[in-house]
Amino acid sequence: MRALELLAPRFKKRYLRLMESKEALIALNLIEGVGPVRVRQLLGHFGEAPAILQANASQLQQVRGIGTEVAENISMWEKSIDLAGELKRIADFGCHVVTQMDENYPDLLRQIYDPPVVLYVKGELTAKDKNAVALVGSRQTTHYGIEVARKLAYQLAYVGVTVVSGGARGIDTASHQGALAAKGRTIAVLGTGINIVFPPENNELFERIASNGAVITQFPFNRPADKQSFPIRNRIVAGMTLGTVVVEANLTSGALITANMAVEAGRQVFAVPGRIDSPRSKGCHELIKKGAKLCEGAEDILSEFEYLFPGSNRPPGAGETGVLPALTLSDNEQKAYDGLDHEERSIDEIIRHSGLPSSAVSVALLGLEMKRLVRQLQGKMFVKNK
Repeated sequence: MRALELLAPRFKKRYLRLMESKEALIALNLIEGVGPVRVRQLLGHFGEAPAILQANASQLQQVRGIGTEVAENISMWEKSIDLAGELKRIADFGCHVVTQMDENYPDLLRQIYDPPVVLYVKGELTAKDKNAVALVGSRQTTHYGIEVARKLAYQLAYVGVTVVSGGARGIDTASHQGALAAKGRTIAVLGTGINIVFPPENNELFERIASNGAVITQFPFNRPADKQSFPIRNRIVAGMTLGTVVVEANLTSGALITANMAVEAGRQVFAVPGRIDSPRSKGCHELIKKGAKLCEGAEDILSEFEYLFPGSNRPPGAGETGVLPALTLSDNEQKAYDGLDHEERSIDEIIRHSGLPSSAVSVALLGLEMKRLVRQLQGKMFVKNK
């Protein structure tokens, strides 16, 4: 039996009065047919979330947009959802829930037409995330797309921008990896319940993201991915960021949905150009034709938001030094750099000279490229910049 069914009827109203607003919003988020827009209408009428759950079907139908079926679902909520079980799952999983009443709910997300009622969060959302940029693209991508996504994410995270993406295969994964390599913040927005790892191979990546940012979703526990959940997820990605960068996408990619949602929210859209004969770049080229800003590097993105970042904390423009600030090398970067020469060397040679594992060398070389100390040539060959 559910928690409220154990209570005598005369105690139910008292229980609802004592229920915290956050718990009531979690309950509303669980009810079939009750989305962000309807919750906003209900709150405008009843004033607070617990009062919505206390109302009967007749009272609920007085609210614009609330029909008979939705009113019945809300009035009978204690029989259709397991709020006590959901609260236990939240506690056991080690995540928490934020609502629009909380300070750490993303300010930009509050401004969209249908901001999520609740956000399940593993990790932390912070004030730093107000300067966030979305990097999105296809799941099926090319080597070029992966490398560009990692480099852009690294450059953005390096100067303090939070990189937001969807945690999916391909461009999303590369974007999160690039931000983590720069020891920056990154946020993965899921199209599932927070306890579901999709794709499954990203389990370790999601743990790292939660330790260096946050994994978030509006969906309750155990919600699987489906065709509806991803567009819902995409609106959060676009809504909580200053702009959306499409790195590589074909003409049917969900990344274009994210870009369109960014436009609807009044946010900037950027697109990375690619080969004219590559289907993976058709979506980006179409966005550029429609007015998206062509993006060749982080400076193209940051120049649109220059007022948000001190000059000393931006990558330089073409007329500046051409070197990122604070060229302090990590131990692994120094070892990889020492393993290079002004003659081209393969990554295998660098691994042998540095004594580092291949994964550490790959991350170190990415950092050295961002600091303009090395260049990658064709065939995974590297050389020191003169």
